[in-house]
Amino acid sequence: MIRVLIVDDQTLVRQGIRSLLELAGGIEVVGEAEDGAEALERIAALRPDVVLLDLRMPVLDGIGTLEALRDVPDAPPCLILTTFDDDAAVLDGLRAGAKGYLLKDVTLEHLVAAIEALAAGRTMILPAVTERVLRAFEGIGGGAHGFTDPERLTARETEVLRLMAGGYSNREIASALDVSEGTVKNHVSSVLSKLGVRDRTRAVLKALDAGWLGG
Repeated sequence: MIRVLIVDDQTLVRQGIRSLLELAGGIEVVGEAEDGAEALERIAALRPDVVLLDLRMPVLDGIGTLEALRDVPDAPPCLILTTFDDDAAVLDGLRAGAKGYLLKDVTLEHLVAAIEALAAGRTMILPAVTERVLRAFEGIGGGAHGFTDPERLTARETEVLRLMAGGYSNREIASALDVSEGTVKNHVSSVLSKLGVRDRTRAVLKALDAGWLGG
């Protein structure tokens, strides 16, 4: 059973998400919080497996919550739930440590898949949405700051990166490409090294910024 904490300042949103997840098997909503400060208390007390996190909240917003969780040992992975007008904040959230994001009008199927992915140690970064976020962020003059031109990936490494962007595990990537899991691990390590990043979330963002996952 995957234990989930819902963090959102809107009661109706929290209730709606809870109602959706109650329809899914294998997921238990163990608590709710209406701001980041309350979320940190609930995380410490309840130890959820996954946190669904809004960005715009009073007292302590989503970015502040993510930054605070950096100092928490074994902090649960956080999935940002956002609207399309949160473009710049989404990138800041991913940089602050979120393991992915979805739109608030997400289907139950996609929400459950995202929760399962994060609980399994994977990410949920959807390239089509992320490209829009990057374009919008550049449009307001921020650019994808902090990114340098990455070393060009091989064709196979790009294939692996596309599957990483879809939230696939090493085992699933190995099955899709008909190679061994060890080979996939080597490709993933090479991708992270070439892009100069430490995790899959930043690898996907950096590759999208370079335009390698478009089309």
